Amino acid sequence: MASEGLNISFYDYDPSEAVAGVCAALFGVSLVYASFMTVQKRAWVWTVQLLAILMEVLGYAVRIASAGDTDNLNLYAIQFCVIILAPVLMAGVIYVVFGRIVFHVVPAQERTMRLLWVPARWITPIFVTFDIVSLVVQLLGAVIVSSTQVTDKNVASRLKTGKDVALVGLSLQIGAFGLFSIIAARFHFTSKRFETGLRSRLEDAGKGKTVVIRGSLQRINPNWRRLLYAVNASCILILIRSIFRVIEFAEGPGGRVVRQEYFMYVLDTLPVLLVVCSFNLFFPGSYLPFMGFRVPKNPVGSRELPSENGSAIALREI
Repeated sequence: MASEGLNISFYDYDPSEAVAGVCAALFGVSLVYASFMTVQKRAWVWTVQLLAILMEVLGYAVRIASAGDTDNLNLYAIQFCVIILAPVLMAGVIYVVFGRIVFHVVPAQERTMRLLWVPARWITPIFVTFDIVSLVVQLLGAVIVSSTQVTDKNVASRLKTGKDVALVGLSLQIGAFGLFSIIAARFHFTSKRFETGLRSRLEDAGKGKTVVIRGSLQRINPNWRRLLYAVNASCILILIRSIFRVIEFAEGPGGRVVRQEYFMYVLDTLPVLLVVCSFNLFFPGSYLPFMGFRVPKNPVGSRELPSENGSAIALREI
């Protein structure tokens, strides 16, 4: 952090208003499209993703103002906090989508520890819990940064402390999300053996791209593996972003990464934007049934039916 006279810049470079404006616009367009798809597909669980995208829009909009007023701590703290925290919510939604894919694709008797390394019904709760803890720790770090006053004698020390706390939260996120990414990548290959069995239970109902699972009212897109590609790609992108932030915070003020603005846009903004775009392109509600906050245990007209390999189709919360 550099200082000139009485004016303190909270950046180690001259931030670009134009680039921040472009980012705010791109996330804004993505938010409009994602909102439309969420309503159209009644994918209410995706409102968490909408909140995350909204935070990105807000973050870069405030960054425009902050770039023109680099000694304003409030503007700096706001853009820092929301840009840092938004991907945590995105990670949580990815856990939910993966859990839904497993539930709808894998026969009940095959959802074992050997397949997933964790109990299938606990995939979402376990990793979302880690995500929440990570979010709280990062939020604590963000609060320390945002509560720092420019008139404080130890302003530099408090900012460093806040970033160190956020670093702990990021490290926790990388640990949990890294394990999840390995599980998701492994499932990408092991799930191929369930594809034939699932296709044998699908019936064309003549309503667009989705088909009905025989003996159930569930509608699923037979090209669901495209969504799995999006999940795995998003895992890699968020890991890249998280590792970058860990390096940035570990280097501290004056570090090589901190002194160049393009590092943030290439290794944080771009990966997060690609995550948003990938799920806009392969919208979960277009591939999976019941993208609400709860999967109905007993939807009207559904019942358990043994499939050819002896498994049953059952709906419950995951």
